Amino acid sequence: MANLLVTGGAGFIGSNYVFYHLTNFPADNVVVLDALTYAGCRETLDPLIDNPHFTFVKGDILDEKLVVSLIEKYKIDVIVHFAAESHVDRSILGPDAFIKTNIEGTYCLLKAAYKMWVKDGVCHGHFHHISTDEVFGTLSLTDPPFSEENPYRPNSPYSASKASSDCLVRAFVHTYGLKATITNCSNNYGPRQFPEKLIPLVITNLLTGKEVPVYGDGKQIRDWLFVDDHCRAIDAAILSGQSDKTWNIGGRAELTNLEVVNTVCECIDEEFKEDSSLKDRYPSAYPAKGMSCKKAIVHVTDRPGHDRRYAIDPRKAEAELNFKPSLTFKEGIKLTLLWYLNNDKWWRELKKRTKDFSVR
Repeated sequence: MANLLVTGGAGFIGSNYVFYHLTNFPADNVVVLDALTYAGCRETLDPLIDNPHFTFVKGDILDEKLVVSLIEKYKIDVIVHFAAESHVDRSILGPDAFIKTNIEGTYCLLKAAYKMWVKDGVCHGHFHHISTDEVFGTLSLTDPPFSEENPYRPNSPYSASKASSDCLVRAFVHTYGLKATITNCSNNYGPRQFPEKLIPLVITNLLTGKEVPVYGDGKQIRDWLFVDDHCRAIDAAILSGQSDKTWNIGGRAELTNLEVVNTVCECIDEEFKEDSSLKDRYPSAYPAKGMSCKKAIVHVTDRPGHDRRYAIDPRKAEAELNFKPSLTFKEGIKLTLLWYLNNDKWWRELKKRTKDFSVR
């Protein structure tokens, strides 16, 4: 039995990880620490309220005393660190929060873990840090995918802050003997994602009759990873028992943004044909008005410094962690769409407080 502290556990990947872990390791205890900033949603975790192995704490990872007290009180021996400001557009408009949370917040967690776990040169816990493929910069169409050996070349305030936090984790391993691992993932998608991100933005805009904005020509390429597959890889990394290791976690689904949007459009059109009740539930949706969802696509001015292509080489994770994606991209999109259709109240409330951003 393990006692986990999951930072950012009310966010997208963090909340999915909490559900995944407690389903697959029901004897473990999970404490979620989340500041509930704009992308954190406490209600997402409501199904776990009566689970005796689950505890929620509202608080900031920048509060080192709080983190130390939680490690001590709940006998935490694993920290899974998701908490981060993560929207690239927001980092361009206001980078301060990204520096504060992603760099200084990670530093506070590392200090607390070192203080509580490292005794006489021996570490009695495990720190796992979730990072991104964006730290590697951009690729041309002919470049090979990013491997763990690629140098860091971040191009946005967001990716620069994540690269900095990765370096801090490595520094605490080599300088202070902290036991830690890092996973750099490609673009995640799936249930419970905040509706400003590409796929939920497309889904919710189409269901409410709004246009779908696509940056530039829409030919920016990303690799896509279903969130449950990512959660499985994270647990595999932690359970490997290794330290000072980094793995790239990808979905082997390299697609242009326009291909992604078109796939979502096709899935919604198909769902409306199969379920006639959707026309009454979503009368403003494009298929409810007899139009293909693709009619909603509009191209808008590209954002500054938009990286052209990210691609992950996941062979190391596949070999060492026995990790492989379980779904095709379209299968994952269908599951994601069904979740949003079945959780209408959740995303409508979030959408009210969210500015519409274009795709990442």
